[in-house]
Amino acid sequence: MRVVDIIAKKRDGLELTAEEIGFFVRGFTSGEIPDYQVSAWAMAVLLRGMSTQETIDLTMAMVRSGVTLDLSPVAPLVVDKHSSGGVGDKTTLAVLPMVSAAGLPVVKMSGRGLGFSGGTLDKLEAIPGFNVSLSVEQLLANARQYGIALAGQTPELAPADGKLYALRDVTATVPSLPLIASSIMSKKIAGGAGALVLDVKVGRGAFMETLEEARALAQMMMRIGEGVGRRVTAVLSDMSQPLGKAVGNSLEVVEAVETLHGGGPPDFLEHCLIVGAEMLLLGGLASSPEEARARLLKTIAEGSALDKFRTWVRAQGGDVRAVDDLSLLPHAPVVERVPAPRSGYVAGIDAREVGLTSVDLGAGRERKGEPIDPAVGIVLGPKVGAWIASGDTLLTIHARNKVSATAARGRLLAAYIWSDEPVSPRPLVYKIMRGKLTARANAMPKRMNPTTI
Repeated sequence: MRVVDIIAKKRDGLELTAEEIGFFVRGFTSGEIPDYQVSAWAMAVLLRGMSTQETIDLTMAMVRSGVTLDLSPVAPLVVDKHSSGGVGDKTTLAVLPMVSAAGLPVVKMSGRGLGFSGGTLDKLEAIPGFNVSLSVEQLLANARQYGIALAGQTPELAPADGKLYALRDVTATVPSLPLIASSIMSKKIAGGAGALVLDVKVGRGAFMETLEEARALAQMMMRIGEGVGRRVTAVLSDMSQPLGKAVGNSLEVVEAVETLHGGGPPDFLEHCLIVGAEMLLLGGLASSPEEARARLLKTIAEGSALDKFRTWVRAQGGDVRAVDDLSLLPHAPVVERVPAPRSGYVAGIDAREVGLTSVDLGAGRERKGEPIDPAVGIVLGPKVGAWIASGDTLLTIHARNKVSATAARGRLLAAYIWSDEPVSPRPLVYKIMRGKLTARANAMPKRMNPTTI
């Protein structure tokens, strides 16, 4: 088998066999296939595409390039969630303790922010002492004991994906749907979860800007998951404006804690309930979205979700005092209120521009490994559809110094669209796509509370 023949076959639009894909993935993982040939192959995939079977074969070849977690000691079925990335998306911080408190153990591998999209690991590290660098053994031990655990992606999981993504990033082949889908799903399958809720963002603050693109990506990932026996649900959710009001690591932790207290922005709470309900449905802990939603709301009302968040923080080395005294979280030295420049209805907030402005403030990074400032960010006031009077607080900037606050102010004001007439916000969720295997989840036996396992 020759590498050049595999490249030529895909260049000509022909379907690769599982053996050819496996040979190729093993070769570039070991370093036997040089980068220039991998780059040529990736460009051929971008231009010619891949069939569903090819994409499944590529995904599983990348899974087999490393280890796969065995989560069976944690629970018969562990459900994971994945967000395709957005601005102000701190959903994991609230959903994981809610779902765990409802009786479903959760184990999640998360990533860091890059560009305008924030990262869950960066948000959690805003809590003093919180350790996201758990070993596999620590991750599984925490999941068994507490019913909740989260860590950064380990190099042992799907290492082929890491090598391929690094090349895609510098060869203009990132937008390929088969390569995006196989990248995401290879890590999720290697993570060991038997079911997965995909939160696929749509809009200016997402990588998929149109509903058609998001639906295509979701369908492809669902086919991959179901093709290897996983139950998968996809939630197509709006990211034309930031989710919730806080954008910035410490600020987003505050908003997540307030939500677990029963407060928080209504759109963020609703989004958490939708995603969390789908997780409970897949885990067999509810027979309908309404029942799942009621279970999640009960964890907030009774305080068990907040207790679970405290347990989670303590178990991963964080200062649990910061959960109850939010002043212990990092705070920016400059906090500047920005008044509305006019009266009217907020007709639009460019989520991408808000995200990029937060990066300029220091809350995000343009390149992997760059340091971030956990304290800085933006807190929005009225969202799309709300009326505001001139001079009332439109948003608040949390900055390291006056210079960066002033620069952010002008950029953020330009991100708003105004209307003299009432406007309606876009739907929070466009569609929930439940897979063929999802219905079987409700036939599973109910779990014990994770604290008793």
